[in-house]
Amino acid sequence: MASKKKRAKKFDVRKKRAKLLKEREKQQPKVEREEREIKKKFKTEKEEKLEIRLAKETKLYWIRAATGVLSALIGTLIGLDSYSLFIWMLSFWFGFPFLASFVILRYKYDEEEWNWKNIIKPGIGIFFFLFMIIAILIYTIQNPQLYT
Repeated sequence: MASKKKRAKKFDVRKKRAKLLKEREKQQPKVEREEREIKKKFKTEKEEKLEIRLAKETKLYWIRAATGVLSALIGTLIGLDSYSLFIWMLSFWFGFPFLASFVILRYKYDEEEWNWKNIIKPGIGIFFFLFMIIAILIYTIQNPQLYT
């Protein structure tokens, strides 16, 4: 008879890890765990500044997206095409974020935290994408002889 080979016992890594974590929690005092949780709640000044800047950039991103749609809609409906539509797009692309940042949202200009790069950067891609899609759709709908 053939002898049976001994196989290594299979075990689940996730269960083993959960078991080790439970054992570690039993060993550590409850006070230390509570202190770690409290430290997680409080953020450093640097993290708070980062969150504020990201919130500003998020607002500008969505304003840029809406501006892309509206500028394409208005530009094509008033009859702009070719280079005039291109210049219209560039004026909204580079001009409106400053207007939105300082007049609408009333952010203060700060060389280190909120400068012109942070104003121009968010939403460039979504602005261009939405502008092109909307402008092409409206221009095609306005000129049916193009696709006949």
